[in-house]
Amino acid sequence: MLTVTRDIVEDCQRGDRDAFRALFESHRNKVYSIALRYTGNPSEAMDISQDVFVKLFARIADFRGDSNFDTWLYRMVVNCCLDHRRKFSRLVPLFDTLRGKDRLSNDAERSQTSVRVQAAIAKLPPDLRMTVVLRYTEGLAYDEIAEVFGCSAGTVASRLNRAHKELARRLKGLENWYV
Repeated sequence: MLTVTRDIVEDCQRGDRDAFRALFESHRNKVYSIALRYTGNPSEAMDISQDVFVKLFARIADFRGDSNFDTWLYRMVVNCCLDHRRKFSRLVPLFDTLRGKDRLSNDAERSQTSVRVQAAIAKLPPDLRMTVVLRYTEGLAYDEIAEVFGCSAGTVASRLNRAHKELARRLKGLENWYV
């Protein structure tokens, strides 16, 4: 996400529609991308994105600047994704983790591997799945993820460790395909 200046946030808090439009334009693709990776469904991702921006508009006055704006927004996206999951109670693929893996010999192998990885990720508990998305898809550091979840960096490391072990167990035998 792009770093938002304090001036833009303050303008939004004063009700400046142009500032909110600028905020929306600078963050809409990232919000949608996270939601899409979480749901695996463009329509559901669009619904989540809408929810995020409606909540952002309604709650922008609550932002006190104690944390980075992007971290605050990530937390809102995470909450909306988890709320959506609770509403629809189904597991879905998050993202194509093997795009760009050239060692797979053909499209069919790539596709089959991607399906297996997505299925394994979809079976992770929501907190582990979202931690994986924020770390590997969004490239957030442990400290940033910890701030999003309101936990310690050690908890983030533990979640990633548990996710890695679970994925390794579920994907046993697959490692020879792309190593």
